[in-house]
Amino acid sequence: MDRSKHLQEEKIPYLLFKFALPAIIGMLVNALYNVVDKIFVGQGVNPLAIAGIAVGLPINILMMAFGMLIGAGATSLISIRLGEKNVEEAELILANAMVLSIATYSIISLLGLIFLEKLLAFFGASNSIMPYAKEYMRIILSGAVFQGIAFTMNNFIRAEGNPKIAMATMLIGAILNIILDPIFIFKFNMGIRGAAIATIISQIISALWVLRYFFGGKSMLKIRRHNLKIQFTIVKDIVAIGSAPFAMQVSSSILNVIMLNSLGNYGGDLAISAISAINSIAMFILMPVFGINQGAQPIIGYNYGARQFDRVKETLKYAIFAATCIVTTGFIISRIFASELIGVFGKDNREFIEIGTEGLHIFLLMFPIVGFQIVSSNYFQATGKPKQAMLLSLSRQVLILIPMILILPHFFGLKGIWMAAPISDLVSSILTGILLVLDLKKLNKIEQNKCYSVDD
Repeated sequence: MDRSKHLQEEKIPYLLFKFALPAIIGMLVNALYNVVDKIFVGQGVNPLAIAGIAVGLPINILMMAFGMLIGAGATSLISIRLGEKNVEEAELILANAMVLSIATYSIISLLGLIFLEKLLAFFGASNSIMPYAKEYMRIILSGAVFQGIAFTMNNFIRAEGNPKIAMATMLIGAILNIILDPIFIFKFNMGIRGAAIATIISQIISALWVLRYFFGGKSMLKIRRHNLKIQFTIVKDIVAIGSAPFAMQVSSSILNVIMLNSLGNYGGDLAISAISAINSIAMFILMPVFGINQGAQPIIGYNYGARQFDRVKETLKYAIFAATCIVTTGFIISRIFASELIGVFGKDNREFIEIGTEGLHIFLLMFPIVGFQIVSSNYFQATGKPKQAMLLSLSRQVLILIPMILILPHFFGLKGIWMAAPISDLVSSILTGILLVLDLKKLNKIEQNKCYSVDD
């Protein structure tokens, strides 16, 4: 327990910096990989190949959704159990989550390969985009199990108080992918297939790295054979807490399907390519915020379990401040260098740059308040309150954004699709602020009355 004890004792600013910095570095490198991957595809093949990756995005998001369901749900439970000094149950949760992850991603891989072409057509792949999308996603789905292991179990490394190893997992995969991309795409002239092969190889190496950590004796929490048998009560708890980020990712997948079809109708294949570039830029800005969330989650969860509510609130305050600084900086850069940023993905196509530049300007209009919304939603997840976390996640991705995408284009055309995002960001942030204030008041009341319940 010595490794996790500092979660309850060290000063919050230093602790958050210590935990978040490795996650931020890992996330940034991972985001850089996603950006570079599309840049290489755009430069080495053509903008339509970027659209091919884009129409496969709902499948990738769905795979990530199950990783969040298992990984985020189990991580919150592990952090809380460690705060309660219950190591045995933390290990039981860890082992169950690993088995659940392997089984889930195996099923996703099989079903995805069987129904791939039908799925891509449903997602909006035109005849010109379909060959690129099929070639890319067939390889990605073949290695889904390795992605599941690396993504899911890396959360557990961070939960037990070892953020540097968790950062290394992300760095290894992302850097290897960045190195392999130009080799397979340009040197071996494999086009979009080379980009997919580079991704799978990097995920295999990341998965082996994570498994080596837990089975090599370096971890505080051990994977014990008798814990590998799935227990329904454990799975139920994992799913309950992980349901909020899962719902957010599933809704994001649904959102992408609707958006891709709308973009195809109102802007054509180049508009689909443009949203892929815009999403890459947006994710590059948001990845450090997700890194702050990953750094804050074990601190909030542990101290919530240890009844140190003042530390919970202090962590939340610093996390919101840091996230807001990051997204505001990204917003300013996207205002000044919009056309240059879009041009990196396809500098020889003027129509693509014009569509993407307009989209980027409008799409990120409310980004300065997005950091607050994301961090505050994570607070509810980290404290084991899935209902609030799910509502806030769905508010931004489903309840507001999808209706806007369906309604606004009828009045504003392609511009209406871009306008849907800032409207959703604004309304969901207001809702988040209201729920956060109410919950913190309740937390203060519990603290004053000297009573405590994880379910409060």
